[in-house]
Amino acid sequence: MDIKNQHKEARGSSKTALVTGSSRGIGLAVAEAFSQQGYSVALNCVNETKKMQEAIDRLKKENPNIIGIQADVSDYDKAADMFEQVESAFGRPVDILVNNAGISHIGLFQDMKRPQWDRILKVNFNSVLNCTHIALPHMISSKNGVIINISSIWGRYGASCESVYSASKGAVDAFTRSLGKELAPSGIRVNAIACGVIETEMNNMLTPEEKAELLDGIPSMRFGQPEEVAELALFLASDKAKYLTAQVITLDGGFC
Repeated sequence: MDIKNQHKEARGSSKTALVTGSSRGIGLAVAEAFSQQGYSVALNCVNETKKMQEAIDRLKKENPNIIGIQADVSDYDKAADMFEQVESAFGRPVDILVNNAGISHIGLFQDMKRPQWDRILKVNFNSVLNCTHIALPHMISSKNGVIINISSIWGRYGASCESVYSASKGAVDAFTRSLGKELAPSGIRVNAIACGVIETEMNNMLTPEEKAELLDGIPSMRFGQPEEVAELALFLASDKAKYLTAQVITLDGGFC
């Protein structure tokens, strides 16, 4: 996506937030929440450029400091170029990074092909490593920054027929806890949100019977909403959470 015309409009606001995988679902809800709070916000996607542009056009009606960047964040070089575009557009590096990009696959592990699990691991975990590594020099030098990783309850408990997805989220959780401790002396907070069943397009692959079975196991008797994840992300990015780091916070309606 050509963002040259966006650069002229985007400069001059306060903190900058980058949300990966934000053309729809949880990522879009998080981007919207930060936009509504006056952050300069960079959206990102790989393929859903039309949806991302529609979101940008809508958000810009209230906040001109919105851009969108098409980039595969599982590729380090492309992710690095994305960060450069964000700094060029907003006149400052990324202050808040939300690693949300992710994909899933439902099926028996024995039936999977290596390219399938390679792709899941690259998108769900390598993208977190890539974007975090690129964001850190500025955050460390300024002794300030927030990294929020969008994870899943399956990273802790495991999901049958989603073994590689679960493994990728388990890796995100371990990385969050370890890096949070490592970066705390530098004033950088790293936390993850382990989502339960959230009402997004990712769950459209489930049959009505599978959805009903999931619903039966949730004490809150409903699926979560993307906006609820976004509200938690806003809190984690705020000064109200400045003593909270290296944590994986479960948001699942009591499911696990």
